[in-house]
Amino acid sequence: MSWIFGKKKTPAELLRENKRMLDKAIRELDRERMAVQNQEKKLIAEIKKTAKANQMDAVKVMAKSLVRNRHAVTKMYGLKSQLQAVSLRIQTLKSTQAMADAMRGATKAMGAMNKQMNLPALSQIMREFEKQNERMEMTSEMMGDAIDDAFEGEDEEEESEDLVNQVLDEIGINLDSQLLTAPASKQQQAVAAPVEAAPEAIGAASGGGGDGIDDDLQARLNNLRKT
Repeated sequence: MSWIFGKKKTPAELLRENKRMLDKAIRELDRERMAVQNQEKKLIAEIKKTAKANQMDAVKVMAKSLVRNRHAVTKMYGLKSQLQAVSLRIQTLKSTQAMADAMRGATKAMGAMNKQMNLPALSQIMREFEKQNERMEMTSEMMGDAIDDAFEGEDEEEESEDLVNQVLDEIGINLDSQLLTAPASKQQQAVAAPVEAAPEAIGAASGGGGDGIDDDLQARLNNLRKT
C-alpha cells in the first residue's frame, strides 16, 4: 500500500523491482553455495587426516556432516533453478508489457491518422489525378503525332532517294555522273553523243543479249524518274 503515500507504481516498475529482488536473491544463494562447498573441501581434508589417525568414530560424525553439506548444495542448486525460472517469467512479462505498450501507441496513432483522413476529399483527389493523368497522356500523344507528321516528308524523301540510289547501283549507273553529263545545250549533246555510243558498242561487242540493261530494272528506273 506504499502508493497511498506517493505515486502508484506502474506494472513495468513493479516487474522491474521484482526482477531486481530475484537477481539479488540468486547472487546471495550462489555465495552461500560457494561457502558450503569450501567448507566441504575442508571437511574432506579433515576426514582424511582423522582417518589416518585411526579415529573412526570422529570420521563417522564428520562423514554425516559431509552428507548434509552435499544435500544442502543440491537444494541450493534447486532453489537457484526455481528463482531463475521466476526471473525468466518476469522478463517475459516485461517483454509482453512493452509489446502491449507499443501496440497501444501504434493503435492511437493509426486512429488519429484515420480521423484526419477525409474520404470524400481523398476520392476527389484521386479522380482529379486520373483526369490530369489522362490529359497528360493525350497531350503527349498529340505532340508525338505532330512531330511524326513534321518529319514524315523528310523520311519519305530520304527513303525515295535511297531507293533510287539502290536501283542505280544495281544497274551500274552513277547518278552523280549522269547529272554531270546531262545535255543542257546542243553543244553539250554533240559532245555527249560519242560517250553514249560507247556503252552501246561495248554491249554489242560483248554479245550479252539485248541492250545491256535489263528490261525490269529499266522499267523500275523509269517509274522512279517519273515520280
